[in-house]
Formats: sequence, structure tokens, C-alpha cells
Amino acid sequence: MSALVVVRTGPQALVTDRGRPGHAHLGVPPSGALDGPAHELGNRLVGNDDGAAGLEVLGGGLRVRARGGRVVAVTGAPAPVHVDGRPVASHAALHLPDGAELSVGTPVGGLRVYLAVAGGLDVAPALGSRSTDLLSGLGPAPVADGDELPVGAWTGPAPESGPVPVSVPGTEVVLRVRPGPRDDWFSDPHAALTGPRWTVSADGNRIGVRLDGPPPGRREEYRGRELPSEGMVTGAVQAPPDGPPVVFLADHPTTGGYPVIAVVEPEDLPLLAQAAPGTVVRITVLR
Repeated sequence: MSALVVVRTGPQALVTDRGRPGHAHLGVPPSGALDGPAHELGNRLVGNDDGAAGLEVLGGGLRVRARGGRVVAVTGAPAPVHVDGRPVASHAALHLPDGAELSVGTPVGGLRVYLAVAGGLDVAPALGSRSTDLLSGLGPAPVADGDELPVGAWTGPAPESGPVPVSVPGTEVVLRVRPGPRDDWFSDPHAALTGPRWTVSADGNRIGVRLDGPPPGRREEYRGRELPSEGMVTGAVQAPPDGPPVVFLADHPTTGGYPVIAVVEPEDLPLLAQAAPGTVVRITVLR
């Protein structure tokens, strides 16, 4: 049986795929890769379908050893990649021979690196997905040193040759948002979102990212009031009464009681997923 033996995980390594959307009524968030385009690119490079499971690695530091040779690809945040100490290209298909060790260094920009392997990681699914969900606990446990991750049979097309172009994430991210269902709770929601110079806080994870900046001012009649819990979606910008807003990511709670001032466009969420603490965020409001 082919497998990847984890020598070292780095700060965090999780099994991920496209997630398990459609279960909010059960209290289960969608989960899945935070940088979906990077995850899907890796699968295309190794000849998988887009839904195959791979690894999402926070901050690099991953080392895995192949049991049985396979084609792999490292995508996402650009980072140095080595096979048995020899530098190799990221964002390209490469053959990892039986017994060889692949290592991923610290990203030179961005936060999350993705490792795809031909055949996909064949861990047990939960509700149709192999993704680790840090909020509900569904899916496999976070990867630990010494784990052996089984790899499925590979029957896909020939891998793409690569490498594909990749750019280093910038020091500023532009997020497009649409007015939220509770923007009427705020005295000037447009100015509250577009005026400040937001920065990505270090207080963030797969559940959500806090944006450092001034709390949006509430209208007089809503000060001191709270909402009954209501449904939350990925990208919801929730505004607590006494702190800066939080943007919900894939492992977010499915309900919440703070008003949602805006919702980030889905296509922009991968940018936020790769934004390191201190990154400047500029918000534009779509109508």
C-alpha cells in the first residue's frame, strides 16, 4: 500500500479537500481548503480530480517520506521544496521515489502550502469529505509526527508538466464585500468598512480572521442590543459591539449572535487565507 509517512508536521498540517457544504442545518461548517484554487491546482498537476484529498500546511515545516513512489506537487504560498535535500520546483509535478523524503520550508510569502499526491490521501471520509474540521471535530485528526497517510490508487490522466507561474502575495489585500443582512444596525456601514486601514490580526485561524481597526459604530437604537442567533455563511463579516470585525472562514460556526455588516465575495477569500498577520486590508463595497 502506498502512503506518506509524516516525519514532521511543522506548525500545523491538516487533510483537506473541497469540504462538506450543505450541512449547516446539522451545525456542521463547510470546511475544506481555505485556498481552494491552490488545492485544485495541485490536484490538476498530479492528474487527480479536483476533489481529491491532500494536505494543507500552515507556515511550512512539513517533512514526509514516500512509501511507494508517487507523483506529488506543492502549491499555494511559494516556499522552498527539497527532495532528499535537493532543491526542486514548487507548482510543478515531480516524482517522489519510494523512500525519498520531501520537505517544505517556510513560505517566502503567504501562509498556507498545499501538498497534492497522485491518487489522493485515502483517509476515511465523514459526511462525504476527508477534510479536517477544527470547529466540529469531524474528519481526521490534525496530522501528527509519525502518522502514515494512505494514498489511493491512481487512475487519472497524465500529470501536467508545470511549473505554473506563481506570484508572492503582496503586502496589501483588497476584499470586495456586499452589504450584510444587518448593515442597518450601523450608522454609516459603507464608511465604517471602506474608511479604516485594516490589518490582519495574529488572532486568526481556519474559523475566522480578525481585522484590526476601529469597531463599526452602531446606530443609537441598536447600542447595547444583541441579536438572537442566526445563520452564518463563509465570508460573513461579523461586528462585535466592543471590538473589530471578524471574517468567517471555512470552519466557521453555522450560527452567531453578532450582526453581520457585510459578506466577502467568495473569490476573494483565498487572498485572505494567505494574508499573514500585519497584511493591510482594503475593503470595497459592491452594490
